[in-house]
Amino acid sequence: MKILVAPLNWGLGHASRCVPLVQRLLDEGHEVILGGDGESLTLLRKHFPKLRYTYLAPLNLQYSKGTRQVFAILRAMPKLVKWSMKDHLMLKALLNEESIDRVISDNRFGLYSKKTESIYITHQLHIMLPRGWKWAEPIASRIHARICMRYNKVWVPDYADPQKSLAGQLSHTTAQVEYIGPLSRFQKQSPITNHQSPFDIVAVLSGLEPHRTLLEKEIIARYSGTEEQVLIVQGLMHRPNTRIKRGNITILPYMTDSELTSALLGAKHIIARSGYSTIMDFNALGILDKAELIPTPGQPEQEYLATLYNKMQ
Repeated sequence: MKILVAPLNWGLGHASRCVPLVQRLLDEGHEVILGGDGESLTLLRKHFPKLRYTYLAPLNLQYSKGTRQVFAILRAMPKLVKWSMKDHLMLKALLNEESIDRVISDNRFGLYSKKTESIYITHQLHIMLPRGWKWAEPIASRIHARICMRYNKVWVPDYADPQKSLAGQLSHTTAQVEYIGPLSRFQKQSPITNHQSPFDIVAVLSGLEPHRTLLEKEIIARYSGTEEQVLIVQGLMHRPNTRIKRGNITILPYMTDSELTSALLGAKHIIARSGYSTIMDFNALGILDKAELIPTPGQPEQEYLATLYNKMQ
């Protein structure tokens, strides 16, 4: 079976959770084509350098510098609609050129077709909006439900049992979906495995600008000149992987999965955004208890997940 896998380019989370999915498809003997744009496609290509890939419609969004993103998203709505339509047309052109048996879209709203089986991956069945906009949540959820209906199947990377759910209220509604279990690029680790690392603090960054950079600057200011050895992984896949040393702080654009695994397991404290893919990864490694999860300002689903997990510590 020939399968196109294409994640949304909105931080690295959508792409990182597609890594185990692509590997599973390859293990089953399928031919996989990678699709997407920006940092997300770069991440997948670094993991699977021998696979074919195709560029899809680019999405270049930025948040505002403040803590409220509603108006930034509202201003971006025409751009999002145009991007989705362009994605749809590019898929149509691709399907006219060659036969693809299945399209798996991780939150790319326009990547569906009647010519082939179309699958949509999402963990946000319930759309959360900021305080003051709660009245619009049913409307936003209905719009998203209509997007889901364009696909043959909806896969949710979480447990079907709400008691075991990693995404909590986000992933459980009355919608007809298929729960495929959490997706993590990291393998579960044996509790007796000894991982040593020179770093006390490891910060893993991702997400839209300017808040990715703002959090990086905040971490540098917090730990600069302290006794802790700090590693900051910037999540910038397009940059040369050059190590920068600033006193007790080491900065790397990105790390391989095995390198990052050792650094995370050996750290005393971990800092990251409270994105769902990050939570799935940390859960797989068994390190949620030492993670400080910081939501992107004005991103309600991350604020919900940060509250959900930080109160467990």
